[in-house]
Amino acid sequence: MRIHYLFPTTGLTLLAFAAVSVAASPRPVVQTGIDVLEADGFKILQGKRVGLITNPTGVTWDLRSTADVLFNAKGVRLVALFGPEHGIRANIHAGDHVQDDKDAKTGLPVYSLYGKTRKATPEMLKGIDLLVYDVQDVGSRSYTYISTMALAMEAAAENNIAFVVLDRPNPLTGNRVEGRPLDLKYKSFVGHLPIPYIYGMTCGELARMINGEGWLAGGVKCDLTVVPMKGWTREMWFDQTGLVWVPTSPHVPRKDSALFYAATGIMGELQVLSEGVGYTLPFELAGAPFVEPEKLAQALNDRHLPGVVFRPLSWKHYYLRDTKSFFGGVQVHLVDRDAADLTSIQFHIMDATRRLYPDHEFFGSKRDDMFDKVCGTDQIRKMFLAGKSADEIVKFWNSGRESFMKTRAKYLMYK
Repeated sequence: MRIHYLFPTTGLTLLAFAAVSVAASPRPVVQTGIDVLEADGFKILQGKRVGLITNPTGVTWDLRSTADVLFNAKGVRLVALFGPEHGIRANIHAGDHVQDDKDAKTGLPVYSLYGKTRKATPEMLKGIDLLVYDVQDVGSRSYTYISTMALAMEAAAENNIAFVVLDRPNPLTGNRVEGRPLDLKYKSFVGHLPIPYIYGMTCGELARMINGEGWLAGGVKCDLTVVPMKGWTREMWFDQTGLVWVPTSPHVPRKDSALFYAATGIMGELQVLSEGVGYTLPFELAGAPFVEPEKLAQALNDRHLPGVVFRPLSWKHYYLRDTKSFFGGVQVHLVDRDAADLTSIQFHIMDATRRLYPDHEFFGSKRDDMFDKVCGTDQIRKMFLAGKSADEIVKFWNSGRESFMKTRAKYLMYK
């Protein structure tokens, strides 16, 4: 699933001001990988020529950029930066190619991992001893950052370069697992690994699994080190870590935005119902110009889905979609995030909408292919077309995870 549109330039300016006040605050409960690495004097990087894969989410607890910290670290020679989707400083539109460039702050070369090349080439890696990955993820398979990590691990293995993951929290906790493992027939950059949609692992744990299970092309394995967090436990939601949330993309702006992304993002790929992107509540809405808010809210609330309440709402988009029409629909309120089955919410919304408005088709456009890729299967689409109920669709969606759960247990690093 693509990650939408620009970080505002003012947001980066505000980040600098925020760093001043954060530094004066008590240290958070959780220390991320970069904080642990810094406290250890960057021991594993000493004397190494380092390449860094990062973006604005790669920050210390007091909001100093990992790129700047490593660039200024004694004994560490940071020689190149690598940008995932949106780029190092996050000034690239979602889905737009990131171009090779020079970083204005450090003067270092920036190589794109989201353009014509998505896996670092030998030329890009020339003169590098070690690749470091420091990116905050959202815990959903379709977010492209974990695809970038996997391909970077592959490139490191093929070029005999060590790979280091600076670990960060999974904002959906380390316990939640939803959806079927991806069918590799639908492997893409929005679904690169045979894992459930919500996979319940940190990026460091996932890297260990990728390496250990031989998921890199040709079964190669990289020389992997994970710098673990301190203070993080599996049941923690992001707001319990004490860490500041830096938007992973412009439409994932808050600490709880990752929950809503999981709840409506797949549905949004079809572009029949708006998920709120283009309005002030990205991923928190569901509606269309043909939807009557009260009717949809009543139909959904009558299902008594655990942990969620639907409130009728009308809105107009500011950008991206039709900005002239009023959209009717619902706002998704997660009243008990522990009880909610996040990914199933969108399938119930789709089901309720098609039953209220059978003349409006969800499928039959060029968006079907992206929907299947994000689902990791074509069966969800086919079940909708066959008239299956939301309960039947969700039962299939949440089946087939037993083998993954058993294998996953070997790679977990935190209790």
